[in-house]
Amino acid sequence: MSGRRRRMEHKLINIVHDHPYLTRLFDVCDSHFSNYYIGAGVITQTVWNHLHGYPLTYGIGDADIIYYNSEEDKDRIKEKQIESVIKAELATFPFDIDVTNEAFVHHWYEQKFQKRISPYSSCEEAIESWPTTASAVGVRRKRNGYDVCAPFSLQDLFHMVIRPNKALVTEEVYYNKARKWKAKWPKLQVIRW
Repeated sequence: MSGRRRRMEHKLINIVHDHPYLTRLFDVCDSHFSNYYIGAGVITQTVWNHLHGYPLTYGIGDADIIYYNSEEDKDRIKEKQIESVIKAELATFPFDIDVTNEAFVHHWYEQKFQKRISPYSSCEEAIESWPTTASAVGVRRKRNGYDVCAPFSLQDLFHMVIRPNKALVTEEVYYNKARKWKAKWPKLQVIRW
């Protein structure tokens, strides 16, 4: 790992670690999962809030918790049960909680997004398909620190660049997200499709 990437990861970890809601979220995730990440919006937008000087929870719609367990049922019953328990534990949070078992996303993705996808083999593979390079970031806590999964690096995140990851996202969805984010975080630079 390059020195620059290591510094960016350290900066991200410090921002995440100093966020009281994220600390509590990691506590809850640690009690329910062995293989998980907290990712996408809540991580990305926490960094943007930090860089804009905004309150830590500003603009955050939800916290995405992903995990990978191919032993569960594909009907998502266990996934929804876990999500309900976590939501109850975090009932006072200022944003919603979304829990997804990435082992079964391929069963419902086409119905929701009109695009067929292959099964993911890991959380990391799922993160690599997220809509923008800046939001394709997951963080998990481990015994001696944190792991960061950022397949496109953290450069766009910290430089506040919104760049499409065309693996799955459509142009329309990309621009809708980019417009919404730019309205909340005006320093963002949106890269054309």
